[in-house]
Parts: sequence; structure tokens; C-alpha cells
Amino acid sequence: MDLALLRTFVTVHRAGSFTRAAVLLGLSQPAVTSQIRTLERQLGRPLFLRRARGVTPTTIGDELAHRAAPHLDALAEIAEAGLTEEGGVHTLHLAGPPEFTALRVLPALTPLIDRGLSIRTSFLGRAEDVLEGLTAGHHDLAVSTARPRGGLLASVPLCDEEHVLVAAPCWATRVSSEVLLNKGAVALEQVPVVEVHESLPFVSRYWTSVFETKPAATATVIAPDLRAVRDSAASGAGLAVLPRYLCGELLEQGRLLALLDPSVPPLRTYFLVARTGTLGLSPIARAHEALLGAAEKW
Repeated sequence: MDLALLRTFVTVHRAGSFTRAAVLLGLSQPAVTSQIRTLERQLGRPLFLRRARGVTPTTIGDELAHRAAPHLDALAEIAEAGLTEEGGVHTLHLAGPPEFTALRVLPALTPLIDRGLSIRTSFLGRAEDVLEGLTAGHHDLAVSTARPRGGLLASVPLCDEEHVLVAAPCWATRVSSEVLLNKGAVALEQVPVVEVHESLPFVSRYWTSVFETKPAATATVIAPDLRAVRDSAASGAGLAVLPRYLCGELLEQGRLLALLDPSVPPLRTYFLVARTGTLGLSPIARAHEALLGAAEKW
């Protein structure tokens, strides 16, 4: 069986589309279609069901992908190793949420640099983009706030992130915890909101979990980076919901105050994800192990 056909097949399987696979492979879409048809004729079985938007693998297609993908990834690793500089430098392509990746993941991987690791990072805010890029082969390892489905990606829980409702002292003094406990979210309706997106992802999750309702207000300040949200809230712009690791120092300094201390705080789980079959490869295995070890202290 032609390895080039298998490589094209695995790329289509991961991308979910002949068109996206063609871009990844640097081929034309008709060339990709032709190669898949050739492979299907050789096997005597259909590998994909054509849909209006993309393709869906058949049972045979899924089985072939699970068997072939790890070996193709291993061959790619060998080829890449042959291109590395003297001294054994290996490159890890990493993806994850900007703030968490910058403040926790990258520092945890720093010790591996002395052991020949080179890192290329992609900051992606949406979990869907993180997992899609990993599946398509753009990244070797990813941190995601969503657990992937299916067998093409292998994931393990990395850590839980506690979310805290905070505001600067000028707002916190107007809304006490006692008032919040008695009136609930209604007591916060006049307080401006600082968020990362118009959909209020952090505030909505907190409101649903703690107050069992949806927020009534819209955001006064939108900043697509939690560090900017933190600093804006600390300056007095309004309330925000932040990961505790991100605002812990400002809480200790008194620049931010926790408006509420619920008995069960909202949590978000981070998952460490790799393509199935690649965890036996360097540098992915070393980075994976380093992050799991570091996460025990997070």
C-alpha cells in the first residue's frame, strides 16, 4: 500500500474535509479526491461518506486511521529528527489558551530547553480551534478546556481552575457578601461587567453555577485577554469572574476583593491532549510528563 495514499487518507480523516486536507498537504482538492478514490479501490471498501460539508469516516475508515496514524506520525518524527541541528534539538508545537499557556504551561516546560527542546506556541482562545488544529497536525500537544471525543485524540485531566467573582474595593464596599447571599445576582445588576467576549462566558458560567440564573447585564468593558480583564477590574471598571491563579496576587494585595465565597466554587477543567499514538515520541512524551508533574502543584 502506497504510504503517500495513507498520508493523504489520515490527513483527510483528521481534517474532516478534502478541501482542508488539500491545504494542509499542499495539493489540489481534485488530487486529494483522486488519491482517496485510488485507496478505496485498492481496499475494495469506502473510507468516507461524502456530506454537504466535509466527509464522515466509515467504520472501515476509522479502523484504518487508528491503525495507520500512529505509524505515520512515527515516520514523520524520524524524518524531522534527521533534519534537526547537531546537538539533538527537537521542536514541540504547542497550543492552548493564551493566559494559562503563558503563565503556567510555558514556565513548566522551560527546564526541557536545556535538554534540547525548542517550543513553538499557538495561543488559541476557543477549545474547538485547539482540538481542530491538533487533529489536523498543526500542533503536537495541546491544552484544552474541552475533553475531545473519539479515539483520534488522547486526553488526560491536567488540573482544575477555580473561578472567583471579584471587583476593586470601590465596588466591593457597595455590595457585601451578606447582601449577595440574601438578594443573589439582583444585587449586582448595577455593577459594570468586564469580560473577554460579548457572550459573557465567564460571568455566565459563574451565574449559572452559583446563582442558578443568567446574567441580566451586558458587558461594559470587553477585552479578549483575561490579564486585561483582571487589570481593568482592579482599576475600578467593574466586576469580573477570573481564575484564582490569575488574580491571587491582587487578592492578597487588596487591589481586588472576592465578592462571594460560595461553598462550591465554579471550576473549569483543563485537559492535556495529544494525537493517539504520539505519546511514545520525543519531544511530546517529555513535555507531556513535565506538564503532568507540574500540574500536581497547580
